Order: sequence, then C-alpha cells, then structure tokens
Amino acid sequence: MRKRTGNTAKTRSPHNSLRSASKVSPPVAVSSPEAGTLLSKIGYLSAMELFSDMSHAEKEEVSRAITMRTCPPGTVFYNPGETGEVMFLLKKGTVQIYRLSPEGRRLVIARLKPYSFFGEMSVLGQGMYESFAEAEDECVLCAMSRRDVERHIFSRPQVMVRILKALGERLVEVEQMFEDAAFKGLVPRIASLLIREARSNEVQGLSHQEIADHLGVYRESATMALNQMKMAGLIEIGRRRIVILDRKRLQRAALDQ
Repeated sequence: MRKRTGNTAKTRSPHNSLRSASKVSPPVAVSSPEAGTLLSKIGYLSAMELFSDMSHAEKEEVSRAITMRTCPPGTVFYNPGETGEVMFLLKKGTVQIYRLSPEGRRLVIARLKPYSFFGEMSVLGQGMYESFAEAEDECVLCAMSRRDVERHIFSRPQVMVRILKALGERLVEVEQMFEDAAFKGLVPRIASLLIREARSNEVQGLSHQEIADHLGVYRESATMALNQMKMAGLIEIGRRRIVILDRKRLQRAALDQ
C-alpha cells in the first residue's frame, strides 16, 4: 500500500508500501496491548455480516491471523499490476476502487464504507476490474494473506456465499453505472449518485472533482450540472457537503433520460 503523490500510477514509489512501513494504530488498553488489539479485532469481526455465523472461538482464530493498521488519506492499497494477494476488511474510513485512463482521468467503480471488504485476489474482484484501491480519508483496516484467507474464509461455505453475494451486488452497480452513462444525461446521473450516497438527506465528503470521477466526466461539467440542480431547488451545496432539499423531485430527476 502506498500514498499517492500524483495523478497516475507512475508517480508512486514502491518504497512507501504500507504492508512494510505503515504504523500500527495504537491498541486499546485492556489488560495488555496484545489483548486489547485482539478484542478490538474480534469486536470488529462480530459487527461484520460476513462473519455473523462464526462462533466466538472461530472469530478469535481469524482475529489472530489478521493485522490491523491505520492508513492516511491517499494511501494506495494496490495497483492493477500487483499480485500481493491480500484481502482487506475496512473498519473505518472510505476506500475508492477506480480505474485510470491513459490520460490519467479517474473513473470510480465503487466507494466502500466501513464493514466492507476488498482485495487483490481475483476471487475478490480485482482481476475483474484491473483497478486501483485508495484511501479517501483516514482508514483503519485489517489485512489477511492469501494463505490465511484460504484457511479461514474459503473453508467456510456460508462466508463464501456472502462474499459472492456482495460481489454480485457490486457487479450490478457497475452495470447500472455504465447503462446510465450510455442512456442518461449528466443531471440524472448526478441525482442517482447523490441519492445513493446520501445519509439522512446529506452527502458528506464528496468534492466536485470526486463527483466527476464517479461519473467519468470533467469537473467543470459536474459543477455546471450541480449548479443547475441548486438553482432548481433540489440541493444545497457546501464545502464537500451537499444537502438534498427535495428528495422526491431529485428521485424523479434521476429517472429522466
């Protein structure tokens, strides 16, 4: 994992690998640092639907196999050409899965929230998209090697069913994104994005550039469309913050061609 220093993968240095150099986040003080970290991992696994059928003993076994780390914004977890074979479990923060055009333009495939998983293994989707994964803000995550994934994850059919279900849902979202790009105008596409990302009628943490990256358009085009929606009374725009003022009208706008 590395911290981005430019717009393309060429600017990243392999010497900044998080797997070898990142600082481990301070453990929670319980009876000892090791015990606190283990309890934190078990608590996190218990909150993930992926591991909901596991017993406490099984979760403890998995927890001992994973490494918990804190990553600053801009950390790149993997590039298309890498084969590190690692599965990541996101505990805190937001991770972007995206592709880069030859000109360096970004197209965001997914924006993952806490309790999501992603990874470099082809079975986890990386081989499907030839993608990058990058921390949008400060992230706390757990990492598992391929060997540990095969031992603790692939050997449990119920966990694998949940993984396949989640990957299927991501595929549907990607297909919908490309369908919208082919048949819808920019305002309906932005309306769909805002509805999808909103929490209590508010979208936090997305700049105009990041909205453009999600839709594969230029920032200026995204800004013009957002201003049209603001003038129509659909949204209110702040710094990395958008408030939905009329959700029903915004939903109708998302259905327009």
